[in-house]
Amino acid sequence: MTPGPPHRPPGGMSLLTDARTRSISAENPTGAPGGGGRAEHGTHSTAYASRDLPIGWKKSPCKDLRGGETFTVAEIDGPGIIQHIWITTLPRHWRSLILRCYWDEEETPSIEVPLGDFFCQGWARYAPVSSQPVAVAPAGGLNSYLEMPFGRHARITIENTSKDTIEGFFYQITYSLTEIGVGHGYLHAQWRRSDPLAYGEPHVILDGVQGRGHYIGTYLAWESHHPGWWGEGEVKFYLDDDDEFPTICGTGTEDYFGGAWAFEHPDGGRYEPYSTPYLGMPQVITPDEFYDSQLRFGLYRWHLPDPIRFSRRLRVTVQALGFASPQEGMERYRPLRDDIASTAWWYQSEPHAPFPPAPSFDQMETA
Repeated sequence: MTPGPPHRPPGGMSLLTDARTRSISAENPTGAPGGGGRAEHGTHSTAYASRDLPIGWKKSPCKDLRGGETFTVAEIDGPGIIQHIWITTLPRHWRSLILRCYWDEEETPSIEVPLGDFFCQGWARYAPVSSQPVAVAPAGGLNSYLEMPFGRHARITIENTSKDTIEGFFYQITYSLTEIGVGHGYLHAQWRRSDPLAYGEPHVILDGVQGRGHYIGTYLAWESHHPGWWGEGEVKFYLDDDDEFPTICGTGTEDYFGGAWAFEHPDGGRYEPYSTPYLGMPQVITPDEFYDSQLRFGLYRWHLPDPIRFSRRLRVTVQALGFASPQEGMERYRPLRDDIASTAWWYQSEPHAPFPPAPSFDQMETA
Protein backbone atom coordinates (compact mmCIF):
# COMPACT_ATOMS: atom_id res chain seq x y z
CA MET A 1 0.00 0.00 0.00
CA THR A 2 0.98 3.64 -0.30
CA PRO A 3 3.44 4.64 2.46
CA GLY A 4 2.30 7.39 4.79
CA PRO A 5 1.25 8.14 8.35
CA PRO A 6 -0.53 5.28 10.15
CA HIS A 7 -4.32 5.28 10.20
CA ARG A 8 -5.66 6.63 13.48
CA PRO A 9 -8.11 4.37 15.35
CA PRO A 10 -11.75 5.47 15.67
CA GLY A 11 -11.13 6.15 19.38
CA GLY A 12 -9.07 9.21 18.51
CA MET A 13 -12.22 11.22 17.95
CA SER A 14 -10.65 14.54 18.91
CA LEU A 15 -7.65 14.16 16.58
CA LEU A 16 -7.71 16.48 13.54
CA THR A 17 -6.43 14.96 10.27
CA ASP A 18 -6.35 15.73 6.55
CA ALA A 19 -8.72 12.84 5.72
CA ARG A 20 -11.81 13.71 3.68
CA THR A 21 -15.11 11.93 4.32
CA ARG A 22 -17.24 10.77 1.39
CA SER A 23 -20.38 8.63 1.15
CA ILE A 24 -21.95 6.72 -1.73
CA SER A 25 -25.66 5.96 -1.91
CA ALA A 26 -28.40 5.87 -4.51
CA GLU A 27 -28.78 9.61 -3.82
CA ASN A 28 -25.07 10.24 -4.52
CA PRO A 29 -23.83 7.28 -6.60
CA THR A 30 -20.29 8.63 -7.05
CA GLY A 31 -19.75 10.14 -3.60
CA ALA A 32 -18.72 13.42 -5.26
CA PRO A 33 -18.58 16.59 -3.12
CA GLY A 34 -21.95 18.31 -3.32
CA GLY A 35 -23.27 15.39 -5.40
CA GLY A 36 -26.09 14.28 -3.13
CA GLY A 37 -29.82 14.80 -3.65
CA ARG A 38 -29.55 15.93 -7.27
CA ALA A 39 -31.81 13.32 -8.88
CA GLU A 40 -34.82 14.70 -10.75
CA HIS A 41 -36.67 11.42 -10.48
CA GLY A 42 -36.02 7.87 -9.30
CA THR A 43 -35.85 4.71 -11.40
CA HIS A 44 -36.95 2.25 -8.72
CA SER A 45 -40.37 0.63 -8.41
CA THR A 46 -41.75 3.16 -5.88
CA ALA A 47 -40.39 6.31 -7.53
CA TYR A 48 -43.97 7.53 -7.98
CA ALA A 49 -44.09 8.33 -4.24
CA SER A 50 -41.86 11.39 -4.79
CA ARG A 51 -43.74 12.80 -7.79
CA ASP A 52 -44.88 15.88 -5.85
CA LEU A 53 -41.49 16.64 -4.26
CA PRO A 54 -38.96 19.13 -5.68
CA ILE A 55 -35.35 18.30 -6.52
CA GLY A 56 -33.30 17.98 -3.34
CA TRP A 57 -35.92 15.87 -1.59
CA LYS A 58 -36.20 12.07 -1.50
CA LYS A 59 -36.18 11.22 -5.20
CA SER A 60 -33.82 8.26 -5.62
CA PRO A 61 -33.15 6.47 -2.31
CA CYS A 62 -32.77 2.92 -3.67
CA LYS A 63 -32.40 0.68 -6.71
CA ASP A 64 -34.24 -2.32 -8.09
CA LEU A 65 -32.00 -5.28 -8.97
CA ARG A 66 -33.04 -7.19 -12.08
CA GLY A 67 -32.78 -10.98 -12.11
CA GLY A 68 -29.21 -12.00 -12.90
CA GLU A 69 -27.93 -8.41 -12.62
CA THR A 70 -24.57 -7.50 -11.09
CA PHE A 71 -24.76 -3.93 -9.87
CA THR A 72 -21.70 -1.83 -9.01
CA VAL A 73 -22.58 -0.35 -5.64
CA ALA A 74 -19.41 1.72 -5.25
CA GLU A 75 -16.28 2.55 -7.21
CA ILE A 76 -13.68 4.64 -5.36
CA ASP A 77 -10.24 5.94 -6.26
CA GLY A 78 -7.84 5.74 -3.34
CA PRO A 79 -6.02 5.67 -1.13
CA GLY A 80 -8.70 5.39 1.49
CA ILE A 81 -10.56 3.32 4.07
CA ILE A 82 -14.18 2.16 3.91
CA GLN A 83 -15.48 2.66 7.45
CA HIS A 84 -19.19 1.86 7.37
CA ILE A 85 -21.51 -0.09 5.09
CA TRP A 86 -25.27 0.05 5.58
CA ILE A 87 -27.56 -2.07 3.38
CA THR A 88 -31.15 -3.15 3.59
CA THR A 89 -33.53 -5.10 1.43
CA LEU A 90 -36.20 -7.63 2.38
CA PRO A 91 -34.75 -10.55 4.39
CA ARG A 92 -36.05 -13.17 1.98
CA HIS A 93 -33.49 -11.92 -0.57
CA TRP A 94 -30.43 -12.10 1.70
CA ARG A 95 -29.29 -15.53 0.45
CA SER A 96 -29.86 -14.78 -3.25
CA LEU A 97 -27.53 -11.75 -3.29
CA ILE A 98 -23.72 -12.03 -3.37
CA LEU A 99 -21.58 -9.19 -2.00
CA ARG A 100 -18.14 -8.78 -3.60
CA CYS A 101 -15.27 -6.37 -2.91
CA TYR A 102 -12.25 -5.84 -5.16
CA TRP A 103 -9.13 -4.01 -3.99
CA ASP A 104 -6.66 -2.16 -6.22
CA GLU A 105 -8.16 -3.31 -9.53
CA GLU A 106 -7.65 -7.02 -8.85
CA GLU A 107 -9.44 -9.41 -11.24
CA THR A 108 -10.93 -11.69 -8.60
CA PRO A 109 -12.70 -10.47 -5.45
CA SER A 110 -11.17 -10.45 -1.99
CA ILE A 111 -14.67 -10.63 -0.48
CA GLU A 112 -17.30 -12.96 -1.96
CA VAL A 113 -20.10 -13.81 0.47
CA PRO A 114 -23.91 -14.04 0.35
CA LEU A 115 -25.26 -10.75 1.65
CA GLY A 116 -27.00 -12.16 4.71
CA ASP A 117 -24.05 -14.26 5.85
CA PHE A 118 -21.69 -11.28 5.65
CA PHE A 119 -23.96 -9.59 8.22
CA CYS A 120 -24.46 -12.75 10.37
CA GLN A 121 -27.93 -13.41 8.91
CA GLY A 122 -27.39 -16.72 7.12
CA TRP A 123 -30.94 -18.06 7.20
CA ALA A 124 -32.61 -15.10 5.43
CA ARG A 125 -34.56 -14.22 8.56
CA TYR A 126 -33.93 -11.14 10.66
CA ALA A 127 -32.14 -11.59 14.00
CA PRO A 128 -30.75 -8.64 16.03
CA VAL A 129 -26.95 -8.53 16.27
CA SER A 130 -25.10 -6.21 18.66
CA SER A 131 -21.45 -6.96 17.91
CA GLN A 132 -18.63 -4.46 17.49
CA PRO A 133 -17.93 -4.94 13.75
CA VAL A 134 -21.43 -5.97 12.61
CA ALA A 135 -24.74 -4.64 13.92
CA VAL A 136 -28.17 -5.64 12.60
CA ALA A 137 -31.02 -3.38 13.68
CA PRO A 138 -34.81 -3.77 13.36
CA ALA A 139 -36.12 -4.89 11.01
CA GLY A 140 -33.13 -5.70 8.88
CA GLY A 141 -30.70 -2.78 8.84
CA LEU A 142 -27.37 -4.43 7.96
CA ASN A 143 -24.35 -2.51 9.29
CA SER A 144 -20.64 -3.27 8.95
CA TYR A 145 -17.89 -1.31 10.70
CA LEU A 146 -15.11 -3.59 9.49
CA GLU A 147 -12.16 -1.47 8.40
CA MET A 148 -11.49 -1.88 4.66
CA PRO A 149 -8.33 -0.08 3.54
CA PHE A 150 -7.34 0.17 -0.13
CA GLY A 151 -4.32 1.69 -1.80
CA ARG A 152 -5.42 2.67 -5.32
CA HIS A 153 -9.01 1.61 -5.91
CA ALA A 154 -12.04 -0.08 -4.34
CA ARG A 155 -15.02 -1.63 -6.12
CA ILE A 156 -18.08 -3.13 -4.41
CA THR A 157 -20.70 -5.10 -6.37
CA ILE A 158 -23.90 -6.97 -5.59
CA GLU A 159 -25.14 -9.85 -7.75
CA ASN A 160 -28.78 -10.93 -7.86
CA THR A 161 -28.44 -14.67 -8.52
CA SER A 162 -32.21 -15.17 -8.74
CA LYS A 163 -34.32 -14.79 -11.87
CA ASP A 164 -36.65 -12.31 -10.21
CA THR A 165 -36.37 -8.54 -9.80
CA ILE A 166 -35.60 -7.49 -6.23
CA GLU A 167 -37.34 -4.21 -5.47
CA GLY A 168 -35.91 -1.74 -3.01
CA PHE A 169 -32.17 -2.33 -2.54
CA PHE A 170 -30.94 0.48 -0.25
CA TYR A 171 -27.27 1.14 0.50
CA GLN A 172 -24.78 3.68 1.88
CA ILE A 173 -20.99 3.29 1.80
CA THR A 174 -19.06 5.78 3.96
CA TYR A 175 -15.30 6.12 3.59
CA SER A 176 -12.31 8.38 4.17
CA LEU A 177 -9.88 9.45 1.48
CA THR A 178 -6.60 9.29 3.34
CA GLU A 179 -3.09 7.90 3.20
CA ILE A 180 -3.00 4.40 4.63
CA GLY A 181 0.51 3.90 5.89
CA VAL A 182 2.73 0.84 6.05
CA GLY A 183 1.56 -2.48 7.50
CA HIS A 184 -2.14 -2.54 6.71
CA GLY A 185 -3.62 -5.73 5.26
CA TYR A 186 -6.59 -5.99 2.93
CA LEU A 187 -9.87 -7.39 4.23
CA HIS A 188 -10.89 -10.76 2.80
CA ALA A 189 -14.03 -12.83 3.38
CA GLN A 190 -15.04 -16.20 1.97
CA TRP A 191 -18.16 -18.40 2.17
CA ARG A 192 -18.34 -22.19 2.03
CA ARG A 193 -21.15 -24.68 2.54
CA SER A 194 -21.37 -28.43 3.25
CA ASP A 195 -24.96 -29.57 2.63
CA PRO A 196 -24.86 -32.18 4.00
CA LEU A 197 -21.42 -32.66 5.52
CA ALA A 198 -19.78 -35.95 4.55
CA TYR A 199 -19.80 -38.47 7.38
CA GLY A 200 -16.66 -38.32 9.49
CA GLU A 201 -15.23 -35.31 7.65
CA PRO A 202 -14.77 -31.80 9.10
CA HIS A 203 -16.38 -28.77 7.50
CA VAL A 204 -13.68 -26.61 5.94
CA ILE A 205 -14.21 -23.00 6.98
CA LEU A 206 -11.13 -21.74 5.15
CA ASP A 207 -8.29 -23.31 3.20
CA GLY A 208 -5.62 -22.39 0.68
CA VAL A 209 -4.80 -19.01 2.23
CA GLN A 210 -1.26 -18.00 1.34
CA GLY A 211 0.65 -14.98 2.55
CA ARG A 212 0.99 -13.03 5.78
CA GLY A 213 -2.00 -11.90 7.78
CA HIS A 214 -4.38 -12.47 10.66
CA TYR A 215 -7.77 -14.13 11.00
CA ILE A 216 -10.50 -11.97 12.57
CA GLY A 217 -13.90 -13.64 12.40
CA THR A 218 -16.15 -16.67 11.89
CA TYR A 219 -19.88 -16.96 11.23
CA LEU A 220 -21.69 -20.30 11.00
CA ALA A 221 -25.22 -20.94 9.75
CA TRP A 222 -25.76 -24.44 11.14
CA GLU A 223 -28.71 -26.76 10.50
CA SER A 224 -28.92 -29.84 12.71
CA HIS A 225 -30.01 -33.03 10.94
CA HIS A 226 -30.08 -35.28 13.99
CA PRO A 227 -31.94 -35.32 17.32
CA GLY A 228 -30.04 -34.38 20.42
CA TRP A 229 -27.03 -32.16 21.01
CA TRP A 230 -24.93 -31.22 17.98
CA GLY A 231 -22.14 -28.89 19.20
CA GLU A 232 -19.28 -31.07 20.49
CA GLY A 233 -17.09 -30.57 17.41
CA GLU A 234 -13.76 -28.79 17.75
CA VAL A 235 -12.69 -25.70 15.77
CA LYS A 236 -9.08 -26.07 14.57
CA PHE A 237 -6.61 -23.54 13.15
CA TYR A 238 -3.74 -24.96 11.09
CA LEU A 239 -1.03 -22.29 10.95
CA ASP A 240 1.93 -22.07 8.57
CA ASP A 241 3.73 -25.46 8.72
CA ASP A 242 0.95 -27.38 10.48
CA ASP A 243 0.06 -30.57 8.63
CA GLU A 244 -1.99 -33.31 10.30
CA PHE A 245 -2.40 -31.55 13.64
CA PRO A 246 -3.29 -27.89 14.32
CA THR A 247 -1.58 -25.32 16.50
CA ILE A 248 -4.92 -24.05 17.87
CA CYS A 249 -7.49 -26.68 18.83
CA GLY A 250 -10.68 -25.79 20.70
CA THR A 251 -12.72 -27.98 23.00
CA GLY A 252 -16.16 -27.77 21.39
CA THR A 253 -18.36 -25.70 19.10
CA GLU A 254 -20.27 -23.89 21.83
CA ASP A 255 -16.97 -23.26 23.63
CA TYR A 256 -15.46 -21.55 20.57
CA PHE A 257 -18.44 -19.19 20.42
CA GLY A 258 -18.03 -18.34 24.10
CA GLY A 259 -20.93 -20.44 25.33
CA ALA A 260 -21.13 -23.53 27.51
CA TRP A 261 -23.29 -26.53 28.31
CA ALA A 262 -25.21 -26.63 25.01
CA PHE A 263 -26.27 -22.95 25.16
CA GLU A 264 -29.07 -24.04 27.48
CA HIS A 265 -31.43 -21.50 29.05
CA PRO A 266 -31.08 -21.35 32.86
CA ASP A 267 -34.60 -22.75 33.22
CA GLY A 268 -33.64 -25.71 31.00
CA GLY A 269 -35.30 -27.24 28.00
CA ARG A 270 -34.48 -24.60 25.39
CA TYR A 271 -31.64 -22.69 23.79
CA GLU A 272 -30.69 -19.20 24.99
CA PRO A 273 -29.81 -16.77 22.15
CA TYR A 274 -27.27 -14.04 22.93
CA SER A 275 -25.35 -11.25 21.17
CA THR A 276 -22.25 -9.55 22.59
CA PRO A 277 -19.49 -7.33 21.14
CA TYR A 278 -17.26 -10.24 20.10
CA LEU A 279 -19.35 -13.42 20.07
CA GLY A 280 -22.93 -14.62 19.99
CA MET A 281 -25.68 -16.97 18.88
CA PRO A 282 -28.36 -14.46 17.90
CA GLN A 283 -30.42 -16.87 15.86
CA VAL A 284 -32.22 -20.04 16.95
CA ILE A 285 -34.90 -21.13 14.49
CA THR A 286 -37.19 -23.90 15.70
CA PRO A 287 -39.43 -25.91 13.34
CA ASP A 288 -42.67 -24.44 14.63
CA GLU A 289 -44.28 -23.59 11.29
CA PHE A 290 -45.94 -25.95 8.83
CA TYR A 291 -43.12 -25.96 6.28
CA ASP A 292 -40.19 -25.67 8.72
CA SER A 293 -37.76 -28.56 8.92
CA GLN A 294 -34.75 -28.74 11.23
CA LEU A 295 -33.36 -26.65 14.08
CA ARG A 296 -31.21 -23.85 12.66
CA PHE A 297 -28.60 -21.69 14.39
CA GLY A 298 -26.57 -18.59 13.55
CA LEU A 299 -23.30 -18.11 15.48
CA TYR A 300 -20.50 -15.54 15.25
CA ARG A 301 -17.11 -14.96 16.84
CA TRP A 302 -14.85 -11.95 16.20
CA HIS A 303 -11.11 -12.28 16.88
CA LEU A 304 -10.55 -8.54 17.17
CA PRO A 305 -8.89 -8.45 20.60
CA ASP A 306 -7.32 -11.88 19.85
CA PRO A 307 -6.45 -12.06 16.12
CA ILE A 308 -4.99 -15.36 14.91
CA ARG A 309 -1.76 -14.49 13.12
CA PHE A 310 -0.10 -16.50 10.35
CA SER A 311 2.98 -15.83 8.25
CA ARG A 312 2.61 -18.24 5.31
CA ARG A 313 -0.53 -20.37 5.32
CA LEU A 314 -3.88 -20.81 7.08
CA ARG A 315 -6.52 -23.55 7.21
CA VAL A 316 -9.59 -23.55 9.51
CA THR A 317 -12.03 -26.43 10.10
CA VAL A 318 -14.90 -27.38 12.39
CA GLN A 319 -16.16 -30.86 13.25
CA ALA A 320 -19.83 -31.77 13.40
CA LEU A 321 -20.07 -33.94 16.48
CA GLY A 322 -22.97 -34.88 18.71
CA PHE A 323 -24.05 -37.56 21.16
CA ALA A 324 -25.41 -40.96 20.17
CA SER A 325 -28.28 -42.46 22.14
CA PRO A 326 -27.10 -43.97 25.42
CA GLN A 327 -26.17 -47.62 25.12
CA GLU A 328 -25.59 -49.80 28.17
CA GLY A 329 -25.77 -46.70 30.33
CA MET A 330 -22.99 -44.88 28.48
CA GLU A 331 -23.08 -41.93 26.07
CA ARG A 332 -20.68 -41.68 23.16
CA TYR A 333 -19.83 -39.11 20.52
CA ARG A 334 -20.97 -39.57 16.95
CA PRO A 335 -20.08 -37.63 13.76
CA LEU A 336 -23.03 -35.80 12.23
CA ARG A 337 -24.05 -35.04 8.64
CA ASP A 338 -25.39 -31.52 9.22
CA ASP A 339 -25.78 -28.55 6.87
CA ILE A 340 -23.02 -26.04 7.70
CA ALA A 341 -22.41 -22.75 5.90
CA SER A 342 -19.45 -20.66 7.06
CA THR A 343 -18.09 -17.18 6.49
CA ALA A 344 -14.45 -16.43 7.36
CA TRP A 345 -12.92 -12.95 7.63
CA TRP A 346 -9.19 -12.22 7.59
CA TYR A 347 -6.67 -9.54 6.68
CA GLN A 348 -3.68 -10.36 4.53
CA SER A 349 -1.19 -8.97 2.05
CA GLU A 350 -2.12 -9.22 -1.61
CA PRO A 351 -2.20 -11.09 -3.91
CA HIS A 352 -4.54 -13.68 -2.41
CA ALA A 353 -4.92 -17.30 -3.47
CA PRO A 354 -7.87 -18.19 -5.75
CA PHE A 355 -11.23 -18.67 -4.04
CA PRO A 356 -13.49 -21.70 -4.68
CA PRO A 357 -16.09 -21.21 -7.45
CA ALA A 358 -18.79 -18.67 -6.55
CA PRO A 359 -21.96 -20.23 -5.14
CA SER A 360 -25.05 -20.51 -7.32
CA PHE A 361 -28.60 -19.57 -6.34
CA ASP A 362 -29.42 -23.24 -5.60
CA GLN A 363 -26.26 -23.73 -3.51
CA MET A 364 -27.24 -20.79 -1.28
CA GLU A 365 -30.92 -21.78 -0.96
CA THR A 366 -32.24 -21.87 2.61
CA ALA A 367 -35.62 -23.56 2.03
